[in-house]
Amino acid sequence: MVRRVRVLLLTVLLLVTGSVMTAAPASAVIGGSRSTYGPWAVRMLVDGKPECTGTAVAREWILSASHCFYEQAEPIADKRISFRVGNLDVRKGTTVRPVPGKRVGSAHADMMLVKVPPMKIPTARLATAPVHIGQTVRQYGWGATCTDDENSCQSPVLKQSSLRVVRPDDPRCEGHTAPGGPDFCMEKVSGIPAGGDSGGPVMSIAPHGSETLLGVFNGSDRETVAQAGEVSQQLAWIRSVIRR
Repeated sequence: MVRRVRVLLLTVLLLVTGSVMTAAPASAVIGGSRSTYGPWAVRMLVDGKPECTGTAVAREWILSASHCFYEQAEPIADKRISFRVGNLDVRKGTTVRPVPGKRVGSAHADMMLVKVPPMKIPTARLATAPVHIGQTVRQYGWGATCTDDENSCQSPVLKQSSLRVVRPDDPRCEGHTAPGGPDFCMEKVSGIPAGGDSGGPVMSIAPHGSETLLGVFNGSDRETVAQAGEVSQQLAWIRSVIRR
């Protein structure tokens, strides 16, 4: 099971973090509930097999986690990657593939932007303000619903969990989030995300169409806490890339 990897674009250095908050690519929401909404959610596959989750943030751009695009510290070739879009059931979605050589990783967070042919799906609104302590958020993803052999219990339908933002220096998040860092920490309310959720959306809770993308999920302990890269911190980078 591959551990969570942060990719720094400027140094091309992959940092494998500790085993407490892992983000192995073959799992997803444990517990939680089936989603009835999430038109911007994207399922990432490698060699046709479920790998991670992402979010459509523009007609031609998908935002996910950088570590999803590496395998044993080596970049995964574009030709091996595909995305299912347009349906909460991945068996009914449409397939799009990356535009070769057009993916850009953040230098400061576990985030990757991938260019694809134009998608005919709603795109997520980007948060312009940071999350606040005590805020309840909703995380979306496909994948495992068990904690043993995660590859054997992948969900074909989008699931969601509810989480609450806690202080970045909460002892439960030690070693993974810190004040001033790129990630925020969340505690379980109902359901907990795991690896196949990696790269997936952490959204504000609001009427459909008015929610905002707050974070990019990148790790959890499969039990009580999870973390996500904060979109508002990377907003200038995201906008500069998708305007290209």
